[in-house]
Amino acid sequence: MAFTPRKIVTHAETTFIEGGKAAPVPLRLFGAAAVLANPWAGRGFVEDLKPGIHAIAPLLGEMLTAEIIRLAGSGEAVEGYGKAAIVGTAGEVEHASALIHTLRFGNHFRRAVGARSYLSFTNFRGGPGTPIVIPLMDKLDEGRRSHYLTVHFAIPDAPAPDEIVVALGASIGGRPHHRIGDRYQDLKELGDTQG
Repeated sequence: MAFTPRKIVTHAETTFIEGGKAAPVPLRLFGAAAVLANPWAGRGFVEDLKPGIHAIAPLLGEMLTAEIIRLAGSGEAVEGYGKAAIVGTAGEVEHASALIHTLRFGNHFRRAVGARSYLSFTNFRGGPGTPIVIPLMDKLDEGRRSHYLTVHFAIPDAPAPDEIVVALGASIGGRPHHRIGDRYQDLKELGDTQG
């Protein structure tokens, strides 16, 4: 199964002021997205997605991870991370899920940034210009709410009906003035020993 993305799109933003107050350290957010032909589009219901997953997901994981590391400067610099996929209208949400919900895709990113947390995600169907929404969490601690962030951008001409957009997102830093505590404080206050 051949794989050549139609395009790679990257996104970078830096927040210096949040809520009218200067950030002690600017928040940097990054996204890298690949636009590719949906390998299952036009084939009817495909029972076994594994050949396409094995052929494409590792290449996508390697390619997009390299883009994120290039934008961030290093894997060590990345603090928050996540992933997303949007399938065009001629495909199934399962097609988007197939390419990102496999260790063959995600482990490239996890290893490159030294992560322990799972990769938060979105996967859905949409047309050209559908916003790419990548939820992030701290790469080492999923209960650290300061790093609950979202990378949000769009590609005006993607996905076409027979395409998939696959993306990775990352942050350097958390929300500049986070002040809602973390999951562990809630558990302690609620007396929840099971959480």
